[in-house]
Amino acid sequence: MDKVIITAAIVGAEVTRKETPYLPLTAEEIAEEAVKCREAGAAVIHLHVRDLEGKPTQDRETFKKVIAAIKEKTDVVIQVSTGGAVGMTPEERLQPVDLQPEMASLTPGSVNFGDDVFLNLPKDVEYFAQKMKELKVKPEIEVFDAGMVENAKILVKKGLLTPPLHFNFVLGVPGGMPATVKNLLYLTEIIPPGSTWTVSGIGRHQLMLNTAGLILGGHVRTGLEDNIYYTKGVLAQGSSELVARVARIARELGRTPATPEEAREILGITKG
Repeated sequence: MDKVIITAAIVGAEVTRKETPYLPLTAEEIAEEAVKCREAGAAVIHLHVRDLEGKPTQDRETFKKVIAAIKEKTDVVIQVSTGGAVGMTPEERLQPVDLQPEMASLTPGSVNFGDDVFLNLPKDVEYFAQKMKELKVKPEIEVFDAGMVENAKILVKKGLLTPPLHFNFVLGVPGGMPATVKNLLYLTEIIPPGSTWTVSGIGRHQLMLNTAGLILGGHVRTGLEDNIYYTKGVLAQGSSELVARVARIARELGRTPATPEEAREILGITKG
């Protein structure tokens, strides 16, 4: 396909202002960055939020405020994170799904995450999937290793996920699958027929895997959540700068950045 959905992950749960002054934290800052990313070519915003101290939170009311601020300014697809931050309870992490966003992340398995463990027990994954199905929220299946694809297929058999599925291959997390094109190719070959996929490269792997994803006909995610640098040692001045680069490369390769409406059509979601 020639259309490419660019997802901007503009906040994350790990990045701090000490690491980059360009990280948006307040509802107004996040909304402004979402607008810049939309103008640069992004169609989807992968959304984490922060509390008043800048710490990651899954608080429903905080998400509600930020989502309202984004919707007031732009028409992007909003995809809330249910990953939250390592150590949060499933109940904490699921809060933003109650707001019935258009999309939400769903990680169907556990993975070592640096010095921590991103824990997703089978019963909790099933509960998350059931909740998204009930509220008509489109899941994005977050894949940190190949076994998670198989877990997603099991959820389909149990009636908890409805094809066609949409995957996000997150490669390069310490403890997860290494960020190589070979691994990306393998993952694209084992997902169910008719599925769509996005690739996210962590840190220095972001640009390489984004480019590979464009060449392979997939979709891509970029932004400060995954990588704070534009080039080695040079901070990106916001996620929009990273989006603009990917959009430019996409056009050079004959791929046109999808609009939010085109992204909704590709993903089979209805605007909320």
